[in-house]
Amino acid sequence: MRKITAGLFIALDGVVEAPDQWHFPYFNDEMGAAVDATFSAADTMLFGRKTYDSFAGAWPAREAAGEEDADFAKKLGDARKIVVSNQQLELTWRNSEQLQGDLIEAVTALKNEPGEATIGMSGSVSVVRQLLAAGLLDELHLLVHPIAVRQGMRLFDEAEPPIPLTLLSSQTFKTGVLNLVYAPAESAPTGGYEEAKAQLPKTRQNG
Repeated sequence: MRKITAGLFIALDGVVEAPDQWHFPYFNDEMGAAVDATFSAADTMLFGRKTYDSFAGAWPAREAAGEEDADFAKKLGDARKIVVSNQQLELTWRNSEQLQGDLIEAVTALKNEPGEATIGMSGSVSVVRQLLAAGLLDELHLLVHPIAVRQGMRLFDEAEPPIPLTLLSSQTFKTGVLNLVYAPAESAPTGGYEEAKAQLPKTRQNG
């Protein structure tokens, strides 16, 4: 079964909306390498409509311009791009198609297609939420920025069931950004105050 990996820029307070307004001051070579690693392993990209429109409005022109980011733009252009939307779309970026049918059923079929390359995601928060809840997302790559944006959509909705995760790796960049990779956990940890209290350091007694 193919693996789905989602990468998001996220603020310290959980905001993922409009990263173009707060993300770029923290971009450096370390983050560039992390982003490239997420995309380079994928031959298929899964997008929500808004994220796709943002990418399609920028990356084809960057590829044509032939500047420093042209190679990355070409990778995106060459990848198969599947767009999730309830509206019928006219897609002009090459290798783009609209996801047909029910999201969960279609993504399950996509994961069962032959091949070892991953299916990548960038942004597309509503799709990420649905795939996490359905147990279809294999890895969640969060680039946590040391800023509290204090307004905008957050990654996780309130009043939804908890989603236990397992930390696979962590890295701290020179900018203070944390590169955290999570996978869904099989179950949530258990225990209460009494179990936690047992882990407190014991006070040394004289005598």
